[in-house]
Amino acid sequence: MTIVDKLLDLTLQIQQIPAPTFHEEMRGRFVHDLFQKENLKDVSMDDAGNVYGRLFGKDQKAKPLIVSAHLDTVFPNSVNLQSREEAGKVCAPGIGDNSLGVGALFGIIWSLQRRKIELECDLWLVANVGEEGLGDLRGMKAVVERFGAEALGYLVLEGLALGHVYHKAIGVKRYRIHAITTGGHSWSDYGKPSAVHELASLITKLTSMKLPREPRTTMNIGTLSGGTGINVLASEAKCELDLRSEDPQTLAQITKQVEALIHSANRDCVKMEMEVIGQRPAGEISPNHRFVQTAIQCLRKQGVEAVLTSGSTDANIPLSKNIPAVVMGITTGGSAHTMHEYINIEPIAKGMESVVEFVEALAGNKKQ
Repeated sequence: MTIVDKLLDLTLQIQQIPAPTFHEEMRGRFVHDLFQKENLKDVSMDDAGNVYGRLFGKDQKAKPLIVSAHLDTVFPNSVNLQSREEAGKVCAPGIGDNSLGVGALFGIIWSLQRRKIELECDLWLVANVGEEGLGDLRGMKAVVERFGAEALGYLVLEGLALGHVYHKAIGVKRYRIHAITTGGHSWSDYGKPSAVHELASLITKLTSMKLPREPRTTMNIGTLSGGTGINVLASEAKCELDLRSEDPQTLAQITKQVEALIHSANRDCVKMEMEVIGQRPAGEISPNHRFVQTAIQCLRKQGVEAVLTSGSTDANIPLSKNIPAVVMGITTGGSAHTMHEYINIEPIAKGMESVVEFVEALAGNKKQ
């Protein structure tokens, strides 16, 4: 059986274990047990739910390389996780984001063994929690806190996006906005404020804000709820707001404008409360950095021309602390975060080879 065959088989096993953000324990335990079966050292789970395993290097004084992949998915426990294979693809919710990324941690182990790579520094493999949605990168925050400045750097694995090398972290700030009024009857109390109407008016003002194209900056109202009946003046309504920018200063300026608009919506019998529910710090390393250039070269050896890009990923945390980090993908695919998510099988070999080459270049040498 080839490494790709083994990897696909393991990926499907991982994909079948539900792992919504904040509920990754079952998948984490599965990875923990497999780390032990692969004879990794110092296998453990921390309080956050991250799973760790170490491959020893010859130089114990050298800084370790950390390779991570997030365990969680965007799908609740109620989702049917059935998979199917068709025309060179595997289709299943969460197959690419990020079951394949987690499986690739083991692909690295198998490839290093097969290629007889002798590590110079320690290699830590980490399956972390809390990357998606309101997880707010809590898993990676705990990982970076554990290793601090003692890490050589981070390689973050994503199942999709083969050929893209993320070296810039987009700043993100998220709010939950809560409108509160006294409510009432739609007929007899007509004219009194409705929380739904008030929040809708605020949202219109927010989404009318002019955002710069350069640096790229975005705004999204992702959820909206409120009210108890069609003939009721709503006493409560809520929404969740996502703000992003490539530039931290721009994000800070937009944030101030948003908060000012929210405050201005307060008046008699109308209360607007806001709560910060997520904050992802920005950061970057130069395209000329060793990590970026190594990723480019490893992809080029596989006939893949790298695209340098930015994103909101686990790499945000080390990059924000000036610790080198890049994100690399294992294959191509599409429809991420939907029930129709899929990965292409053929490119997996190239993606896996480029990742192993990266690890070898940064942490090891072949035995002569």
